[in-house]
Amino acid sequence: MTHREQDASVIPPPIRYDETLRERFVANLAGHQRRVVDLAGRRHAAVALVLVDSTPDSGIVWARHEDGRSARDARLPHEGLLAAAGGAAFLLCRRPLAMRRHAGQYALPGGRLEPGEGAVEAALRETHEEVGADLGADRVLGLLDDYETRSGFVMTPVVVWGGGVALRPDPGEVMAVFRVGLHQLQRSDSPRFESIPESDRPVVSVPLGSTEVHAPTAAVLVQLNWLGLLGRSDPVHDFDQPVFAWR
Repeated sequence: MTHREQDASVIPPPIRYDETLRERFVANLAGHQRRVVDLAGRRHAAVALVLVDSTPDSGIVWARHEDGRSARDARLPHEGLLAAAGGAAFLLCRRPLAMRRHAGQYALPGGRLEPGEGAVEAALRETHEEVGADLGADRVLGLLDDYETRSGFVMTPVVVWGGGVALRPDPGEVMAVFRVGLHQLQRSDSPRFESIPESDRPVVSVPLGSTEVHAPTAAVLVQLNWLGLLGRSDPVHDFDQPVFAWR
């Protein structure tokens, strides 16, 4: 896709965050036969798709250190997502550069399951630990399909109704939390696919504002739109990740 084609992409208006939207997600997720993947020796992780309201001027929440300093890192540009807020949105984290793995990358709140923990419990716990949002199981709208990552995880996405939850990002794990409008997932240039010599599967990404986010996060976001918003049960497990995400 050329720069001119990207500039000409059609971005629909923001989606209203209300009870009708909540009911749509509940119905679409409940009517889906979820794909469950056997771990087969792989590690199990869960991520949270926390749905919240947003306005164009509420697109970002910076993490702060105990002394009040902002965790903002000038080496990590963030402007590309600032125009993506508005209406119903999901939370997207930007990892700090100090992290040992996936430094500086965009990611959904989430992580590995602890012993004896289920995917829903893990997604809610990680959301609380990473972005400070304390949400109970009654906020869970449903689950998307399991997705196998190239780094050796089976990832279970949990869709959660955030409501008016306050955000207090942990600077050790999150530089900033973005509220990204769900309407961004319905752009005319989304999703995007690329062929690479290392795989016979298409590598998927989604444009958000003027930024591009890659799989595995992108694959989960595609299904959030297709299934949660549109009621389409199209699978996404055959969408691959770029080579930098294989580690």
